Amino acid sequence: MNIEPPVSTMAEAADPVLPGIRATQAEMVALRHHLHAHPELAFEEFATSDLVAERLASWGYEVHRGLGGTGVVGTLRVGAGTRRLGLRADMDALPIHEQTGLPYASRHAGRMHACGHDGHTAILLAAARELAQARGFDGTLHLIFQPAEEGLGGGRKMVEDGLFDLFPCDAIFALHNMPGFAEGQFGFREGSFMASSDTVIITVRGKGGHGSAPHLSADPVVAAAHLVLALQTVVSRNVDPRDMAVVSVGAIHGGDAPNVIPGEVELRLSVRAYRPEVRALLRERITALAHAQAATLGAEAVVDYRWRYPALVNDAASTVFAREVARDWLGEQALIPDLQPLTGSEDFSFMLEQCPGSYLIVGNGVGDTHGTGGCMVHNPGYDFNDRILPLAATYWVKLARRFLSAA
Repeated sequence: MNIEPPVSTMAEAADPVLPGIRATQAEMVALRHHLHAHPELAFEEFATSDLVAERLASWGYEVHRGLGGTGVVGTLRVGAGTRRLGLRADMDALPIHEQTGLPYASRHAGRMHACGHDGHTAILLAAARELAQARGFDGTLHLIFQPAEEGLGGGRKMVEDGLFDLFPCDAIFALHNMPGFAEGQFGFREGSFMASSDTVIITVRGKGGHGSAPHLSADPVVAAAHLVLALQTVVSRNVDPRDMAVVSVGAIHGGDAPNVIPGEVELRLSVRAYRPEVRALLRERITALAHAQAATLGAEAVVDYRWRYPALVNDAASTVFAREVARDWLGEQALIPDLQPLTGSEDFSFMLEQCPGSYLIVGNGVGDTHGTGGCMVHNPGYDFNDRILPLAATYWVKLARRFLSAA
């Protein structure tokens, strides 16, 4: 498949947003606010998927529902072109209690769109409307609205349910807003862009007893403490310094009273890497250390190693293409220079394992929380920056038309 970009042209002058998207901007912002006020958690996006499906159907898309449980795919075929493009947006919210004080803040305690998936959904819907009404492409467009990105693997579930068998794509793209980068700047990176993310539950089992007679016990608290320190050597002494790896112990649970030695202690770890080889090495070393450290102190360790999200690896040709769409449209100044890999994770990685494509970011702004969108995601004070909605929607339209061009 050849997706080499044409020679770059000068950045467009005046308003870079397409007139059709600018004309519906207020409506799309209102839709985003509605989604924000009514967040739904992973695999519970029933009202959200209803809204998405209804909008797509009203604009002439063939709508398929049920992939991944609450996933929605809208398909639009124009002309006789054989190329097939996928664009993906995530829909789920987080179990966070919102503290923004906004007039459209979450109406459901303990649930919040704290990562901007309401914005991502609104962006793709705005692009969907423009592409349906103005067309300007030749081929097949698949718009993929995914559930459960936040930790439960909705992307994997859609793939397992036959996403690319039912809706084959020559390439697939997704974007994410990113606080801390200038409003509306676009960022691209070939190769490894986001880390794998695995969860490890280690149960250290010993022999409980009274705190006054520790010699009669096998103390799992002490064994767990030694293990926490030993785990810090995995990255520093087992992983090549030129590679990235993270081993973080995020939780320790064990015991209830100061004078009672418990029978077991539980450790919960987050483990990350960019390369599959490093990911496998981390599992090997963490498992071995857990067993050895526990045994040294008369306890035993049970390791529940949960493979979750693989590293997100962008296809080089697709990423070059995506970058050139932005550069030709807005100029070099609109690109984030030398964008570095991120240690967060993304289950779009499951889709990229099956289909070439690229994951990009768009700056949500820097500075105060609600003026420019600088508050980091997964924070009770976060909000998506509405000013980037029309720009990002225009980007999707331009990418789709260029990828599915008659030429």
